[in-house]
Amino acid sequence: MKVLVLCGPESSGKSWLAGEIQAHFGGVLVGEYVRHFMEREQRDTCYADIPAIARGQLAWEDQARAQTPGLVILDTHLLSNILWSRALFDDCPAWLEQTLKTRHYDLHLLLRPEGVEWVGDGLRCQPRLEERQQFFDDTLQWLQRQHQPYQVLDGDWAQRGAAALAAVARLLDGQAPACATEC
Repeated sequence: MKVLVLCGPESSGKSWLAGEIQAHFGGVLVGEYVRHFMEREQRDTCYADIPAIARGQLAWEDQARAQTPGLVILDTHLLSNILWSRALFDDCPAWLEQTLKTRHYDLHLLLRPEGVEWVGDGLRCQPRLEERQQFFDDTLQWLQRQHQPYQVLDGDWAQRGAAALAAVARLLDGQAPACATEC
């Protein structure tokens, strides 16, 4: 089983790419628990919600892993919860990062904010490119510090789609990610 994570700032194509990857390769797709949480609660999140959101995301991920498909596609994972908690509340429960470090992921596809337009959907809150760039930078720094396998995707929608499908094909063929200093 290979576990793929799509990560990066909002409105950079993670959910769309997750669907494209699943349509092309099959596997089990795990969505963003925080969206489910916010739609269910009908309110913005607060710091006290972070543990419940993280536990929900982990439960969804664990359910997918338990099915032992050839490919698990994560629209997000705990790193997003960590970075959003820090960005919105200037704090994060320590157990989130400790838990994330114990889990195995085969590849992170990190999406740049440039090259595609931000689209508001009622839940997104970073319309300024500078904010999304900071989220990208924070994600990249964490992946590098933790020596996680990743590949940066950029360009327009077609370029992101083609690069993502090529990266997943390499992953499923047992090849290392096609990147130089990024991995």
